[in-house]
Amino acid sequence: MNEDKGFYSIIEYAVDGPETQAALVEAFAEIQDRWVRFYPGYVSARFHASVDGTRVVNVVSWASEADYRHFEETSDTAGRLAAIQAALDGLPGEVESLVTANPRYRVVRETGPGPRR
Repeated sequence: MNEDKGFYSIIEYAVDGPETQAALVEAFAEIQDRWVRFYPGYVSARFHASVDGTRVVNVVSWASEADYRHFEETSDTAGRLAAIQAALDGLPGEVESLVTANPRYRVVRETGPGPRR
């Protein structure tokens, strides 16, 4: 595994079906484009949509925890949160945030492909 393991914010939502799921992904991709992606150390945002249409997990990857902390300290948090709320209010269906109070993670272990033991 690479020595630089990165830093992640993992955000999860429950939705009422595929239409809301798709709309949530589009809205939150736009938020990443408008509010986050130009910060130093931002790597990507990956949106995982459950095959049953009921969940969206957004994994935001940062090069380091320091980069993420810098983003937290210098970004327009109030503006971004207002944009998130506006996006949620504009969705076609019901959404429930499953975000924990501290959705920040470090990779502590990884396994990869290899021979059977």
